[in-house]
Amino acid sequence: MADINDLFACFDEPPSSEVTGLLPLPENVTNSSAEDDIKSKKRPHDEVEYANTEIKPEDNKKQKTDEDESDLLEDLHLDIKNSRIVIHTLETHEGCTHEVAIPPNHQYTPLQPMSETPAKQYTFILDPFQKEAIMCIDNVQSVLVSAHTSAGKTVVAEYAIALSLKKQQRVIYTTPIKALSNQKYREFSEEFKDVGLITGDVTINPTASCLIMTTEILRNMLYRGSEIMREVGWVVFDEIHYMRDKERGVVWEETLILLPDNVHYVFLSATIPNARQFAEWVCRLHSQPCHVVYTEYRPTPLQHYIFPAGGDGIHLVVDEKGQFKEDNFNTAMAVLSNAGEAAKGDQRGRKGGPRGNNNTNIFNIVKMIMERNFAPVIIFSFSKKDCELYAMQMAKLDFNTIEEKKLVDEVFNNAMDVLSEEDRKLPQVENVIPLLRRGIGIHHGGLLPILKETIEILFGLGLIKALFATETFAMGLNMPARTVVFTNCQKFDGRDFRFITSGEYIQMSGRAGRRGLDDKGIVILMIDQKVAPNTVKSMVQGKADPINSAFHLTYNMVLNLMRVEEINPEYMLERSFFQFQNQAAIPDIIEKVQNKQKEYDALTIEQEHSIGSYCALRSQLDLLGAQFRSFITRPEYLKPFLQPGRLVKIKTEKYEYDWGIIVNFRHKTGKGKKGKEENPLTADTVIMVDTLLHVKKATEDDVDVNVPCPSGEKGDVEVVPVIHTLINQISSLRVYYPKDLRPADNRKSVLKTINEVKKRFPDGPPLLNPIKDMKIDDPVFKECVDKIKILEERLYAHPLHKDKNRGALTAAYEKKQEVYEDLKQAKQELRKAKSILQMDELKKRKRVLRRMGYCTMADVIELKGRIACELSSADELLLTELIFNGVFNNLTPEQCAALVSCFVCDENSSQASATGEELRGVLRQLQEFARRIAKISIDANMDINEDDYVGKFKCTIMDVVFAWAQGANFLQICQMTDVFEGSIIRCMRRLEEVLRQLCQAAKNIGNTDLEQKFSDGIRLLKRDIIFAASLYM
Repeated sequence: MADINDLFACFDEPPSSEVTGLLPLPENVTNSSAEDDIKSKKRPHDEVEYANTEIKPEDNKKQKTDEDESDLLEDLHLDIKNSRIVIHTLETHEGCTHEVAIPPNHQYTPLQPMSETPAKQYTFILDPFQKEAIMCIDNVQSVLVSAHTSAGKTVVAEYAIALSLKKQQRVIYTTPIKALSNQKYREFSEEFKDVGLITGDVTINPTASCLIMTTEILRNMLYRGSEIMREVGWVVFDEIHYMRDKERGVVWEETLILLPDNVHYVFLSATIPNARQFAEWVCRLHSQPCHVVYTEYRPTPLQHYIFPAGGDGIHLVVDEKGQFKEDNFNTAMAVLSNAGEAAKGDQRGRKGGPRGNNNTNIFNIVKMIMERNFAPVIIFSFSKKDCELYAMQMAKLDFNTIEEKKLVDEVFNNAMDVLSEEDRKLPQVENVIPLLRRGIGIHHGGLLPILKETIEILFGLGLIKALFATETFAMGLNMPARTVVFTNCQKFDGRDFRFITSGEYIQMSGRAGRRGLDDKGIVILMIDQKVAPNTVKSMVQGKADPINSAFHLTYNMVLNLMRVEEINPEYMLERSFFQFQNQAAIPDIIEKVQNKQKEYDALTIEQEHSIGSYCALRSQLDLLGAQFRSFITRPEYLKPFLQPGRLVKIKTEKYEYDWGIIVNFRHKTGKGKKGKEENPLTADTVIMVDTLLHVKKATEDDVDVNVPCPSGEKGDVEVVPVIHTLINQISSLRVYYPKDLRPADNRKSVLKTINEVKKRFPDGPPLLNPIKDMKIDDPVFKECVDKIKILEERLYAHPLHKDKNRGALTAAYEKKQEVYEDLKQAKQELRKAKSILQMDELKKRKRVLRRMGYCTMADVIELKGRIACELSSADELLLTELIFNGVFNNLTPEQCAALVSCFVCDENSSQASATGEELRGVLRQLQEFARRIAKISIDANMDINEDDYVGKFKCTIMDVVFAWAQGANFLQICQMTDVFEGSIIRCMRRLEEVLRQLCQAAKNIGNTDLEQKFSDGIRLLKRDIIFAASLYM
């Protein structure tokens, strides 16, 4: 073998003796403080004394902090003990559970049996959960009923209404959406007669004893101190699980907090795992007992099947007893795998709707359902376009008899009678009737509301056998089917494609199985890609989604709370479910703090101060080492030395590798936010260095690959690409290596060479001198090097450095420090749980309001604030700014309506908006004022992006609204945009609501001209099909 000198003598670059023994340690260091410089002038033993004297005042401070925290713990223990809500579990019938939350200092009184003259009699036998809930209402106590879709929760609400009417009290029934309010109005009007409806755009019989309204209407009534509330005995909240909605969920919390304590409540919800927690919150909020009646019982049990794309049958994966069939699932996965690429369906994106074999699969599955007599069926898709395209694939199928076709025509024609002759000829109306005649329906938000209601009625009459719907159909009237089909197990949530949650699956699959008609419901999940068994298991067997607070502050809320006497924004924060859920963790955190404190106190270390000062020195060297490495790995210094054959050491967050050699390097451009290549002129330089490293031999069970080879093992020698910042040490040596590193023997020969170098240099191969060799002349770096030298001298002179037990002593000290950090973190958690959340957010919002002149420093609202209080359905600040800056003054009513449409339109369009000259100027003004608000918000430290804020005001339908207000018919405006007809109507109705609020705002400031202008805008909007009356009224 050739002498080792011959291998690398020609590459030898003698290292300088000035920078040696430097500790290569973690990254991201900051410059040492002036205090470090003072310490650096002290002798090594003085350093220990300095450390000791430095710790003493900290000890006093720590002792005081510990005393304060001990007092905090005692206070919290006392608070928890005094304010603890007591939970009683009541004996009940099989199939449901019944608990009651009792407020502190309240005596629990058992429920009395039902009175001999109940408020309402039923012609059928009640289920156990219905009996329990009705007994709570009969005892005038609030109750949360948590049961599956179609289980019969409305029966409980009917009893509360009947009891209120019997006692001559008023009852309010709230729903999350106007369409559901309309349906409930129709349903209850037939049962109770004295029923009214208030949804904003429709008001019927507002003096009725039973009022049905959306939750937003009730919230607004409470802020305005409506006289109606004095007469209300009960409030029913339907679909209370809607409270977790990110955008609108806060309205439920506001409403519940503002309602008076003398009102009692009925909450109707899908199954929620934290029902008890919600009841405890209501109990604390209103100091009254709140019962929880919970049942997993389904009147009609469900069977869950999988249909693998490309297969020819369905596979039972969960039987009616809830047992998961692993073998059947594996068989279905095998079918999917064998189908190969043809079974993948639509995985490239969903803009164009279904592609590949998905159409054929759905056609086959619907045909199979009809042949097996599993109709009616609801086929859920997760886009409007998919619904329509899948329905059109059924053109060859006909499920209705001649008699049924006649009935469809009769119902449809009666419903369309409310439309003008012109509107009856709309493409959507004409295209849907052929499908309806054949027993096929479509239901999604893009349909005309009158068509949606007609389809709901036809489905309820059994005249639609196959309904293609989006998930919104799962919320609303009790319209079950025998079978439910999911066309996909993934949905686009606005950001990315994801698997549907178990809660979403439960809600939609709950539509399967008709009580009294089917012995079981059938759910079929279509899978067009390989899915892990656990993913499907959690989907079909998982728990429902809990109610987690979506509470967030709004300017309208803050201003309204400033305006209302006796309460303020802090009052709302303290009582929110968000705060309650956060504080629910306090007992567990207290236990965690106490356990950590015991663990910390049990760890005693001799000479702790001395060990602490030694560890402090090492810690400082760690930080300086990271700063040192950040300099030597800068591309401008490192790149000249990335020659092939150079010895380097690599260190990642998890692993440190032995010496390897550089093979090659290349520049890499990073990805931007949207996945596009970043501009190489502005992007940070990233260098990928191909490095030959000694790694562990990989096995199939390994999670990580290319990990360092453990000592004593042979391992492999592989070329591993690493980012340049992971280079930990750079040697001045380069070694020869074979040109072709593909053969394993050639790579192993390099490892032998490296081992020879290590033998020749027992203290490690010489390193490049960063100042002399790498020419780093940055003064900050030189200061860093000087500090490392000084601290290394102190470290070596420290009494502990030569102690043979140093390793064990420092390990024990570091263990105690870890426990101390855990204890500190637990105490911080405790302080955070005790503090009022979102208080900083409230301070920032108040700062914005004061700077913009909406309120005074004393939180007294000004004229602008009173205007913003009226605007709850759109951006209150921007609308108020437009009013006060006279933007609306010179506009026509048509232009006003078009401009305000930017506040209510959330639809995207692939067509560029061709905004006319008469609108372009006012749109620019809107955007300028939006930017002004964004800048003030940013100055107040609000978390807001200027472009995102301005961008949320979309001009998608500005031209459409303007044309409609000028008298265009609906067909003409539909031809101006690719937005769905139903979406146009929804935006127009929201627009009318905002214009009504602007009317009231103008009236409040005495601007009659502006009030008249907004009123004229409403008059121009409210005509024909856009404001056609609901069929339920």
